[in-house]
Amino acid sequence: MNILIDISHPGQVHLFKNIYFKLKAKHNIIWTTRDIPIAKKLLEQYQIPYINLGKKSNSIFGKAIDIILQDIKLFFIVKKHKINFGLTSGIALPHVSRVTKMKSFVFDDDDDEAQPLATKYGHPYADAIFTPKAIKRKTEKAIYYNGTHELFYLHPNIFLPDESIFNGLDFDKNTKYFVLRFVAFKGHHDVGESGISFEQKKQLIDLLKKYGRVFITSEKEIEKEFEAYRLPVAPHQIHSLLYYASLFIGDSQTMISEAAIMGVPAVKCNTFAGRLSVPNQLEHTYDLCYSYQPKDFNLFLDKINELLSTNNLKENWNNKLQKLINDAINPTDFFVWVLENYPQSLDQLKVNPNLQFTCNN
Repeated sequence: MNILIDISHPGQVHLFKNIYFKLKAKHNIIWTTRDIPIAKKLLEQYQIPYINLGKKSNSIFGKAIDIILQDIKLFFIVKKHKINFGLTSGIALPHVSRVTKMKSFVFDDDDDEAQPLATKYGHPYADAIFTPKAIKRKTEKAIYYNGTHELFYLHPNIFLPDESIFNGLDFDKNTKYFVLRFVAFKGHHDVGESGISFEQKKQLIDLLKKYGRVFITSEKEIEKEFEAYRLPVAPHQIHSLLYYASLFIGDSQTMISEAAIMGVPAVKCNTFAGRLSVPNQLEHTYDLCYSYQPKDFNLFLDKINELLSTNNLKENWNNKLQKLINDAINPTDFFVWVLENYPQSLDQLKVNPNLQFTCNN
């Protein structure tokens, strides 16, 4: 079969890469991406060929124009390569699937209320929307699975941390260090949202550097005052570095979940705190992470202080993580089974959702 994977964010390289590696020997798979430097670097690092669809706009109006142009470009790619299935976390491929024979599968781990544009202009056109069970959608097209997006690439059956990332560095996996992630809040669902301010970053770093090394990864340019804390590894090595960290702290939705999935205590501060189902499940069901509104920054710092003074922290987190892993599936194997047995697979899942626990490849 012919498969198209369309991505619009670096994190989606990780989301789809293991599906690609499992299927590429048997099927023809094409990747498309926007002109995003880190996404392109990741694809090149994994030796994945791709088609560049052009630059992304930051304005809402510009994003609307981008979608139209992407629809047109993707339409011709789908027709030229006779694509059977399109995999995406965006809304362009579902549009194209309505005017071609391609079936579109959307991977979405955001609540409907947090992304009204995607819910209104993307979901209705998709053939299926693969959704973590923690979320309840308004559409019958949702296919629920036990787990999170991050388990597509961080499930212990798939992910093995690479200790060689420390070669040439002046610290190792036994060093106490903290990974901080700051995002730009430029997505269509980020309008009106915010995270950790410049002054709050200074307070946070001043606290943490008393206890260990501090490393920053940022979606936007790192402020010159914090340049000395820039992450010392390449983008494809970030998960191995995060795996050995003592704490993860930031305003990133994705990395809070990534840290939790790897058993790294994680604390988030942004205006999405308490509003999203998947982070809420990781926090309230599994006690693997914590979230605070920016107005509650002092409580955020109090929680960090509490974690810094807790003995056997990583050991405790690994014990809690095991419960999550026991409750979840390996979603990569699950989706490969769904794709290779479509459409019967979706019909069977609608009758018996628990089939997801026994159908892994």
